[in-house]
Order: sequence, then C-alpha cells, then structure tokens
Amino acid sequence: MSAPGACILGCAGPVLLPEESAFFGDSQPWGFILFARNCVEPDQLRRLVASLRDSVGRNAPVFIDQEGGRVQRMRPPHWRQWMPPLDQIRQAGSRGPRSMYLRSRLIAEELRTLGIDVSCSPVADVACPKTHPFLKNRCYGADAETVTSVAREVSRGLMDGGVLPVLKHIPGHGGASVDSHSELPVVSSSGERLSFRDFAPFRALRDLPMGMTGHIVYPAFDARHPATCSETMIGIIRDGIGFEGLLMTDDISMGALEGDLARRCLLSRGAGCDVVLHCNGQFGEMQVVVEASGALEGLGLARAEAALAHRPQPKEIDLRALESELDGILNGCADG
Repeated sequence: MSAPGACILGCAGPVLLPEESAFFGDSQPWGFILFARNCVEPDQLRRLVASLRDSVGRNAPVFIDQEGGRVQRMRPPHWRQWMPPLDQIRQAGSRGPRSMYLRSRLIAEELRTLGIDVSCSPVADVACPKTHPFLKNRCYGADAETVTSVAREVSRGLMDGGVLPVLKHIPGHGGASVDSHSELPVVSSSGERLSFRDFAPFRALRDLPMGMTGHIVYPAFDARHPATCSETMIGIIRDGIGFEGLLMTDDISMGALEGDLARRCLLSRGAGCDVVLHCNGQFGEMQVVVEASGALEGLGLARAEAALAHRPQPKEIDLRALESELDGILNGCADG
C-alpha cells in the first residue's frame, strides 16, 4: 500500500456519501475527524465511523473534539452534557485533577463504544486575564503547574479508556486576545515569559503521542508567521519544548491564516507539521488539501505509526462507581 495522505479530513453529514467514500479510497487520508453535523445518535455514528474506515481499507484513526462544555460534538439526549472544564475544576476545588480524570475516563468510554479512538484534548493553554472567551473556560487554570497537573489527568483518563489524546494548542494559546477562528492572534510576550509560562505545560507533557499547533504569531521568535506555518516555531516545539510526537495543524481553514488553502497546506507542511487538519467536509476544499498536503512519509510517517502503536487497551472499570465519585466531588465533597 502507498503512503497515506498527510491530512485528516471530515465528511459532510451523518452518512458517508458514495462520492466521499470513493474520494477517500483514492486519496487515502491518514485519518478522519467528526463534528456535530456527523453525530445524530449512537447507532448512526457507529455506522459512520465504520464506513470511514472501510473507505480507506484500514483501521484509520478517527478524531473528535469532545472536551466537554461548549466544545463537545456529541451532546444530549444520547450523550452526557459536561460543564466547561474551568468551571468544573473550580467547583471541584482541591480535587479538580481527580474530577477531570473521572470525566475523561467517562468520555473515553462513550467514544470507544462508537469506535472513535482519538480525542482532541487535553487543552494545555494557560489562561490569563486577556484570554479570549472562545478559549477561556476551556482552559484548566491560570498557572502552568495547575494546567500541567490537570492535563496529565485528562490524558490518563482518555488512555485508560482506550482513547488517544491530542495535546493542544502547542506552543500555547492562552495569551491570545482574539479568536483564531476568525482573526490571527499575536502574543507579544517576551521569549522568557513564553518559555516560563505558556510553553511549560507542553514541555511537561511532551511525551504524549500527538499534538496540535496553534495559529498564533509570537513576535519574540517569528514576527511574520503563525506557529503552524513557522519553521522557527516548529523548531522550538521540537527542540525547545522537546515534543517528539505526531504534530498536526489546527483546522487549516480557520480565519487566522492568510492565503488560499493550497498555500496554507504547503506552508504548514514546509514548516514541519506532519499532518494537515481540515474540518468542514467541503468536497472541493478537501480535494485541494489532499493535493497540497502530499504524502505522509519519512519522519512524519514514523511518528504517525508510533502514535497509533500507543493505542491503548481500555482498563476495566465500574462506570457507576466512577459516576458516583464524580458526582460526590462536584456536589459538596471536593475538599472532604
């Protein structure tokens, strides 16, 4: 089999269309990502996940953003509704990390039963007073130590449930005061402050198998290019932070990035990103992304294979006991 494409793609709706299946079979994207438009009810979603893998003829990774709170693609009535992470951590008090482990373990159980094997979390961005609301309550705290502690527990909960984590948004989105979905954030902190505060959780979690870049400019290091498209910043991620796992872009179609899709893909791949993430499922755009992203080969392919080799077997649990413990933490027993 030829090398897979260096991209992760979505599909348009709750059922894989024949033309999508044929396209995926020809282009062989490395993986797939699901959004709310794809998630109607459990049996439907299970069939869709199987169809995506069938289209490429292999056990391709299937990703989803299921942080909980505003960013969760699977919602009631079929799946649990979670409070925003920062709200839960504050409510749980000293047992915030444990509460997030339990939550992540329960999320992993929901995902695994559907065949979804990658969750795009933890969010290791450090919140600050100017953090944009699109991100603020998705964060785990306002200091690197707290964020690192909680993010480690989120990762552990996912992996204990048989789901791979994706560390995001490397090298740190917390200092951004605009939403990268629509504008390009510029974080003007000094290199020393960035290294001490924003980069620190990612350095501590550098052993995780996959990470996602942030579309952010850091003038202290590269005043021209956002991290996703910056060879300098990818060098810092690899050599300064020490992250050795598969590195994927944030959604390449977000408004923070300039230029057409082909140029964005070429720049991010040229900078050192292993895989391009494209989320909206628009057929014409996916064709461009596949062509411009090229094949996943060399070190990138080795990192991809290493990441999938970490696919864990779920540990047996008593779901009711975990749910009861989490309820106890969040209903007055956090410090008891």
